[in-house]
Amino acid sequence: MFRFKQFTVEQSQCGMKVGTDGVLLGAWCRINEPKHLLDIGTGTGLIALMAAQRTEKTLIDAIEIDPKAVQQAMENVAQSRWDNRIHVTLAALQTFIPLRCECFDDIVCNPPFFVNALKNPDTQRRQARHADTLSFAELALHAERLLTKGGALHVIFPPTEATCFVQTARSAGLFPTHITHVKTRQTATVKRQLMRFERTPSPVLSDTLIIEDSNGYTDAYKTLTHSFYLNM
Repeated sequence: MFRFKQFTVEQSQCGMKVGTDGVLLGAWCRINEPKHLLDIGTGTGLIALMAAQRTEKTLIDAIEIDPKAVQQAMENVAQSRWDNRIHVTLAALQTFIPLRCECFDDIVCNPPFFVNALKNPDTQRRQARHADTLSFAELALHAERLLTKGGALHVIFPPTEATCFVQTARSAGLFPTHITHVKTRQTATVKRQLMRFERTPSPVLSDTLIIEDSNGYTDAYKTLTHSFYLNM
């Protein structure tokens, strides 16, 4: 169990547990009271719940291909204050047809990104972490299919995979407009890249987020996550 300020996440049945990547993406993604939001590969339901906390009326669809994770996400949503706005569905992105809208104003995905890495023997964790069931090309293609004209896709990748995804997304008609380079410390190399993609090319806003310094968590990281973490 993982307790946040306004909700609790049970995670015993999920291959991918609550982690920094998901919290970063859920707190960072630019959502300004969209009518409809899609969370791809919801797992525990974490990002869907964070999006619900950040909005008042947004209807959120959360899709997942792991039946056990779907059941757990449904339970986590049912125990939250936003069960009337979050709909969890057992579905693959490649075949997903939304029922409550035609397209989404915002799409958020903490995607499986390992491509050529050694695979985990645990089926659930392998499915959650490796891009076998959702390739970069499929993610970009179907995100473009499901976005409104002015909509945005928000993702998080390690740097190497981020470079590959930018190229793939361009081919699908989605262009990076904001990239935040995440470092654990000032002197460390970039560990993750938070990225927003839109249909219209524009100069890319690029910035850096440092998680820790000599005094502990940085003010920037605290500001980003204080609405969610209990100790912020």
